Amino acid sequence: MQRRQSSETLKKPPQAHHKNQTDLSAWRKGRRTDPEKSVQSHQSPNDQENDSEQDSLEEALSYFGQVQDRVSLRKNNVLQKHLTTVESVALQRGLPPEGFDVLLKVALSGKLADTVNTRLLKSLVPASVIPETSVVSAVSWLCVSKCSDNIQLLFLRWLITMFDFIDHKEELHALYGFFFSFLQDEKMCPYVCHLLYLLTRKESVKPFRIRRLLDLQVKMGMQPHLQALLSLYKLFCPELVTITLPGKMKTYFKNSEGPWKAAINTVRRRNQANSPVFQTLFLGTAQPQSRKRKWNTQLMIPASSTNRNDLEEDREKNCVKLYSRDESFPVEQLQTFSQLLQNIHRLEFPSQMGSVLTNPLLLHYMNCIKDESVYLRLYYWMGQTLQEECTWCVADNSQYEEEFKDFLETVYKTECFLQEGFFSCEEFLYKSLPLWDGVCCRSQVLRLVSWIPLGTFSEMKSHLYDPLAQLFFTSSLYFKCSVIESLKELLQNWLNWHVIHLDSESDSQVHPLNTTLSGLVNTVAELIHFVGRISTVALRLENNHLFLLYFILDFYETVCDMYLRYNLPLLIMPPAGVFYPALLSMDSVNLNQLCYIMYRYRTNLVAAKENDLSKKKMLQFRFSSQTYQEYNQYLIAMVGCLWTSSAFQKDTHPQGLRMDDELLKKTAVKEVKTSFNIVNHPAMMGYAVRFLQQAWPDDTTFNFSLIKGRRWDWYLEYLYSQGLEGLKVFIESSISRVSQASHSKAENVQV
Repeated sequence: MQRRQSSETLKKPPQAHHKNQTDLSAWRKGRRTDPEKSVQSHQSPNDQENDSEQDSLEEALSYFGQVQDRVSLRKNNVLQKHLTTVESVALQRGLPPEGFDVLLKVALSGKLADTVNTRLLKSLVPASVIPETSVVSAVSWLCVSKCSDNIQLLFLRWLITMFDFIDHKEELHALYGFFFSFLQDEKMCPYVCHLLYLLTRKESVKPFRIRRLLDLQVKMGMQPHLQALLSLYKLFCPELVTITLPGKMKTYFKNSEGPWKAAINTVRRRNQANSPVFQTLFLGTAQPQSRKRKWNTQLMIPASSTNRNDLEEDREKNCVKLYSRDESFPVEQLQTFSQLLQNIHRLEFPSQMGSVLTNPLLLHYMNCIKDESVYLRLYYWMGQTLQEECTWCVADNSQYEEEFKDFLETVYKTECFLQEGFFSCEEFLYKSLPLWDGVCCRSQVLRLVSWIPLGTFSEMKSHLYDPLAQLFFTSSLYFKCSVIESLKELLQNWLNWHVIHLDSESDSQVHPLNTTLSGLVNTVAELIHFVGRISTVALRLENNHLFLLYFILDFYETVCDMYLRYNLPLLIMPPAGVFYPALLSMDSVNLNQLCYIMYRYRTNLVAAKENDLSKKKMLQFRFSSQTYQEYNQYLIAMVGCLWTSSAFQKDTHPQGLRMDDELLKKTAVKEVKTSFNIVNHPAMMGYAVRFLQQAWPDDTTFNFSLIKGRRWDWYLEYLYSQGLEGLKVFIESSISRVSQASHSKAENVQV
């Protein structure tokens, strides 16, 4: 009786329809509901075609709604005609909400052949939303076993794909136990687990369901879909699920949307391009829709979880109920930070977990409440989306690079907000970097690299370092600089993670990868060594380009302070292929930066030495004598160059500047030994010239030999006044005469 009523309502005028549904007249492409605009003397051919399609669809739905006995498709021209009409309209413009009740009923009632039922289910593409009542009514047909197993399976796949289009979810949640009973069917089990994964709430987790899943796991083995549901159960009720499950996210479910994905995209593009009405109807958002249903239905909080019109009308009536302690608080009503604080323990997250990405209040919730079920849902959705929409992994997606770029940018901003990388992004990068050309979405990909969670070196070497190095050596100068900058941010994020969780006793609960201090030290050390290797080669390839050198030194400015600033017992000196090009650089900025880096290395090494002698902390992590030896070699080279003019004689590093006197004479350079002091150094010569111009304005010979004795000290003060703070702290900490003079000067100021 209910089915007949729904089919009859298709012919009623628009005002008789339910407010949540889109009537067939408004569904027409280009049709206006404004009375002033609806009165027209004549119609365009396009409007006439739309009216014809609507009439044909109404006739087809009326036919399917009146099917009583089993009908064969063979030699049945009427059935073939109406089936073709439904397919044509659905795949081009989508079906109105009223059509789903009729078509789901006939497809699952067993009155038509499986061939027809399959075609009908594959045609169920919505133009706007799918009424929950239609879905619940369709589920009831599974109880009577009228349709075949293949049709039931296809219906479940359709339900998973269209889950975000359903206007309400409460009655579906009430059917949780019914869906759970289908787990015993091995063929349907993966899709039932997927559907249950979307429907699961904390109150859904029961001991008998956990026992049932464990029994199925014993019977079927460690299936990923069972692991997914058990993982979600364990996050909600860890005291009930005691078995050990894989901690790292993986792809749990197969893609279910194959038959409908292209049709959804076609419907959205056609409707959006031709009628602005659909921009507000399509999942209840007035934002321009993305090509992919997943993105904008997820990135915006859609009206599909709780209807917006109902919320506005019933807000006052339900106020007491919604704010009672026993009721959950829907995110659709979360508007202010004070609401978040008042209802933080009663929030009901949307089924479309991607809507969290652009909602600052929900991101605050994720930061405050470490609800691993939220992360698990978000990781699953994000992993599926990244895998399917990657523009360089999927051939058909290349024309949508801008949309994918915007999506990656949104993911990156979310990671920055949470100060934590997503394991689903890590998995995506590991799979896609070997196929990446280094051009598509370059900025976004490298930003995501900077948030890769801490992992083991063996995994990172094969999946990150090796493919990144191949691109690095064969790409432009600016790409090399971008990679170095990304790896510097990656190092900083790891170090910040270490500082935040240094004293935490529950790191393993917050981070799936339980990394020990020694594991962190080893992983960080390998990253630094990797950057050192590629930097050395890059400087040779780019002829020691100053721009590249700046980014490399910026990386080592973080490395030199790891012990004191980040409390990590690790210091690694830059390789000679980086140190000496910086020491002999033609640019004062790079030389000044190198001086500051060496000063911070000295400060950290002295602190580590004092700590070892006093036996205070971290005695199990002592810097090797090689680190001190390498620092001393670099220090001798720098002091010999910039101050004592003895680098060619005293530099002891195997790759250093030491040369025999006979070789130096062959260079035919006058005063070769002083060529790299702070006066004659190519990077400092400009300062020396300006100093001479100010000190002796009438002298045009620029005699650098005049800068000595007391004038040398004046020249130092002049350099300090030019903002060369790195040079200042290095000289004052490494040159005993200057250090003593600066200390005595400071004491005089205090007195």
